[in-house]
Amino acid sequence: MTIEIFAHPFSSYCQKAFIALYENDTPFELRMLEEKDNAAELARIWPLNRFPVLREGERVVFETTSIIEYLHVHHPGPVKLIPDDADAAVEVRMMDRFFDNYVMTPQQSIIFNCIRAEADRDPIGDDKARALLDTSYAWLDTRMRGRTWAAGDSFSLADCAAAPSLFYADWTHEIGAQFEHVRAYRERLNARPSFARAIDGGRPFRSYFPLGAPDRD
Repeated sequence: MTIEIFAHPFSSYCQKAFIALYENDTPFELRMLEEKDNAAELARIWPLNRFPVLREGERVVFETTSIIEYLHVHHPGPVKLIPDDADAAVEVRMMDRFFDNYVMTPQQSIIFNCIRAEADRDPIGDDKARALLDTSYAWLDTRMRGRTWAAGDSFSLADCAAAPSLFYADWTHEIGAQFEHVRAYRERLNARPSFARAIDGGRPFRSYFPLGAPDRD
């Protein structure tokens, strides 16, 4: 059966799923959400209308981490994004949640605030999101000292989460020079072929970035 991915190439969470697919050369059909029929079908199979969503036959899987878990179980490849060792897998899943909840969530909060009508914006919420990002950068900088990847020596689900999180977070609230280990980690992620491919897929849509995409990356 064909794997279908309802997604948009510029979406951070879609890129997280693409990384996992590209890491193991897993074939899939992109149901591009710029197309009306694909958007309508997504709304039919997942009424919350959030993406990405994976469909394979009658099976529908939503939420990116769950999609990567599904691929790990049903379409394993040479790159094990979730370790066999149970303790190592806990570490990977913990870091996956760190990047989604404490980097991506405040980053997106700033973006959503930006696209509101000016009278409806929440400057206090914006300040809190930026403060949370700085706290996350500081914690991660200590953690990444001496590490190559987020959960050890092997590229994993945690790094699939980290790559788009840090990519867009740096555009939104720059990772300061004092966080040298985070900045170096972001560069390694950007250079990873699977994520570089995802970055290139989103490149034609950079005008969509509400704060104005910087002339880099």
